[in-house]
Amino acid sequence: MNDRTLSIVLPLASAIAIAVAWQVTVRVGGIRELILPAPTDILENLFRTLPSLLHQAVVTGREALAAFLLAVIAGFAGAAAISSSKILREILYPFIVTLQLIPKVALAPLFVIFLGIDHEARIVFAALLSFFPVLISTSVGLQHTDQSALRLCRSLGASPWRTFWSVRVPFALPHFFSGVRISSTMAVTGVVIAEFISAREGLGFAILAAGARSQTAGAFAAIGVLCGLGLALYGLVAGLEKLAIRWYRG
Repeated sequence: MNDRTLSIVLPLASAIAIAVAWQVTVRVGGIRELILPAPTDILENLFRTLPSLLHQAVVTGREALAAFLLAVIAGFAGAAAISSSKILREILYPFIVTLQLIPKVALAPLFVIFLGIDHEARIVFAALLSFFPVLISTSVGLQHTDQSALRLCRSLGASPWRTFWSVRVPFALPHFFSGVRISSTMAVTGVVIAEFISAREGLGFAILAAGARSQTAGAFAAIGVLCGLGLALYGLVAGLEKLAIRWYRG
C-alpha cells in the first residue's frame, strides 16, 4: 500500500476495531445504556433523529463558519500589522499574550451580557477562541521570511506592499495554514461552548437536552454529528491549503 492508502485504511481499521471492542464490552459486561450505550444503540438513535440533528448541525455549522472566517481575517490582519512594525509588536504582544492566558470559558457569560443570547454572541466568542492560532502562526511565518529574498526585493526596488504579497506571504503560507487548521476545529468548539450557555438550538443545545433527559445515546449521536461537522471544515481547509500553495508556487 502507498502512503495515501495507508492514511485512509489505518484510521478506518482502528475505528472499526474500537467500535467492535466497545460493542462487546457493553454487551458482555452488562453496562446499562444510561451509563454507556453500545455503538448499535447510538446508530439507531442517530438514524431515528437524523432530520432533527441535521437541522441543528446547520445552525452550528453556520455559526462556526462565520466565526472561523472572522478569526482568519482578523488573525491575518493582526499578524501583518505586528510583523511589519517592531514598535507595534512591542505594544500589542503583551496584551495578546495576556488575553490568550485568560480561560475563554470564563469570558463566555460576558459575551451574553454584551451581545445578548442571539447568534452574534456565539460567533464573536468562537472567533475570539479561534483567533490566536492564526495570529501567532502567521506572524511567525511572516517574521521568518528568507532574508536573501528580502534583500533581492530591496535591490530590485520592490515596494513594501509588493514584497509583502510576492515574498512574505508565500513564505508564510505553511505557517498560516497550520494556524488555520487549528482555528477550524476551535471555531466549532467555541460555538458549542457558547451554545451550552446561551442557545435554544444547535448541536450544543441538542447535547445538553439529551443529557437532561438522560438520553445518553442521543448525546453520543449529537456528538458524532458534531465530529463530522468538524472534520468537514478541517477537510475544507486542508483542500484550500493545497490549492493555495500550488497556486503561489505555480
